[in-house]
Amino acid sequence: MLYFLARRIASGLLLLFVISFLAYLLLSLAHPDVARQLLGQNATSAAVAAKDHQLGLDQPVTTQYLDWLGHALRGDLGTSWFSGEDVTQAIDNRLPVTLSLMLCVTLVTAVLSFLLGVWAGVRRGAVDRLVQIIGVAGYALPGFLVTLVLVTVFAVQLHWFPAIGYTGITQSFSAWLSSIFLPVVALSVGSVAGVSQQVRGAVIDVLRQDWVRTLRTRGLPSHRIVLRHVLRAAAAPALAVLGMQFVSLIGGTVLVEQIFALPGIGSMAVSYTSNGDIPVIMGLVMFTVVGVVLINLLVDVLIGWLNPKARTA
Repeated sequence: MLYFLARRIASGLLLLFVISFLAYLLLSLAHPDVARQLLGQNATSAAVAAKDHQLGLDQPVTTQYLDWLGHALRGDLGTSWFSGEDVTQAIDNRLPVTLSLMLCVTLVTAVLSFLLGVWAGVRRGAVDRLVQIIGVAGYALPGFLVTLVLVTVFAVQLHWFPAIGYTGITQSFSAWLSSIFLPVVALSVGSVAGVSQQVRGAVIDVLRQDWVRTLRTRGLPSHRIVLRHVLRAAAAPALAVLGMQFVSLIGGTVLVEQIFALPGIGSMAVSYTSNGDIPVIMGLVMFTVVGVVLINLLVDVLIGWLNPKARTA
């Protein structure tokens, strides 16, 4: 198990290094005139050159990256070139919003997907077809359309939930729940639809195995077979899909945070990406990649615990 974890951690660190370098390189190529943007179009060439030197932009890209990496490894992500805000502090201030949103969506997705998927996999027939229809419909609906309907019906017309804004959980739990309810539902529709179909397929595959038939011939009750044996065997592929779904939420939160005016990482990325604020963007890239690596590591550990054969993969 330790060797398994060591391999996963090593591959995660390599991924972190490669993606951070590629991101820095692409950002530098996409925004070559950051100094002029900061000083204005009427700035003299001498002023622009001085600003480039101040920011270290007159150095080769590899030198810039290594300098940034050295500071990042010490926990210093720098300051925003445009606002002067400390990048680490800015991310810390917005992280609870995005993290609470993603965790709630993942919890809702896990619970509903396993309930619907197992129900459909065990109860073949009308129940199975109904769950499949709901799943396909939920997966096919565009996210912006689901969000628009939710806001129009439950916020604008019924006034059950706020259309925009966010209240911290430490301020008021009920207000926090109200402010995050519609965004969670908007992100959960497609996630539940996709993951539940994967759970259903995994349960059906396990139920077809010979060892399940053997348990039935021994007279074990169906509910005991499903709860104690089938769920454990079907959980590994379902967890892999759930992990990928969590990673995809990182992109989905950008749209939802913009629509609901949530002060999270997604809205921060939109605000700073357009002007080429490399310290902020690189901080967001690092946050995203670290999150992906940790989630994949957690999923791999859980799958390895459920299925020891996966540790040698």
